Amino acid sequence: MMETLQGQQTVGARSASGSSLFAPLKIRDITFRNRIAVSPMCEYSSDDGFANDWHLVHLGSRAVGGAGLVIAEATAVEARGRITPGDLGIWKDEHIESLARIAAFVKQQGAAPGIQIAHAGRKGSCHVPWDGGDPILEHAGGWQTVAPSPVPFRKTDPVPSELDTNDIHAIVGAFATAAGRALAAGFEIVEIHSAHGYLLHEFLSPLSNLRTDEYGGPLENRIRLLLEVTDAVRVVWPERLPLFVRISATDWKEGGWTIDDSVMLATRLRSKGVDLIDCSSGGLAVDAKVPAVPAYQTPFAERIRREADILTGAVGLITEPLQADGIIRSGQADMILLAREFLRDPYWPLHASRVLGVAMEPPVQYSRAFPK
Repeated sequence: MMETLQGQQTVGARSASGSSLFAPLKIRDITFRNRIAVSPMCEYSSDDGFANDWHLVHLGSRAVGGAGLVIAEATAVEARGRITPGDLGIWKDEHIESLARIAAFVKQQGAAPGIQIAHAGRKGSCHVPWDGGDPILEHAGGWQTVAPSPVPFRKTDPVPSELDTNDIHAIVGAFATAAGRALAAGFEIVEIHSAHGYLLHEFLSPLSNLRTDEYGGPLENRIRLLLEVTDAVRVVWPERLPLFVRISATDWKEGGWTIDDSVMLATRLRSKGVDLIDCSSGGLAVDAKVPAVPAYQTPFAERIRREADILTGAVGLITEPLQADGIIRSGQADMILLAREFLRDPYWPLHASRVLGVAMEPPVQYSRAFPK
């Protein structure tokens, strides 16, 4: 078995029943009961960033269903960092109380509570998806979006304002302060969102970052903001708790961010105290050609894991228990993050345990539905 950075033996790890998917995973002081995570999924159901009963039921039911890790959706570190007015927020202390209720319930059900902290950048100030998702203009209640360069996501979108260095430093501080609020709310894992064409990813990609200062141009400059955010968060986030980063491993577009870049970045993030790279892809270019087939992003997790010597999470069209178990068993990734499959089935882990022959006990309130 391969010894990882944090000392976990993960390749070939199995539960008592022989399943790799249900083998525990220890990262720093947190032990996940299995390798199944609820991927961050925007619900667009907040008012002024506040979590509410929808978020409690949405996230809590997945913890009841047996997930090892439940990660709250992309949570804005600034009000202007929201994708839509309905985004969850963590930009003020008043947000802590409602988030703490969720973190406590998730933990009570045996899952580790996590939260993704994020800034939408140029993809902010939009209507919620079911209202079309188009940009909201400032005169109609929207806000000025920001980006590394004044390049809109779509040609028809409003042009974002180019951040100056003072703005950039303030955003680094906002991520750190958000991590402190996450800790106060009782979360045990923080994930920095640097994927899907949002602000930190916009700085990484040469397609969206046209700057000529210390935050643009060569690769070393383009990764600077993410490294600074990581450093600032790791100062606030306790040594005993895991830190994840989600990246888009490739832009799926010529001239953009590549898997080679991602391997290098993952190595640098590991040295900064990041424990796991959550390997997604795309989201930066409207015309990207994404080959969306089952487990299409898993090879990215495998390569980053192997070449950067860091734990990885696989996400993307992973739906079947045997498929997920095989990814862990073969050493392609250390954790499986499910999104749409968890929307379809909040109790996916309980059902998967039956398929894989694992003796997983449901909550006592539900035991009559899962006879032994």
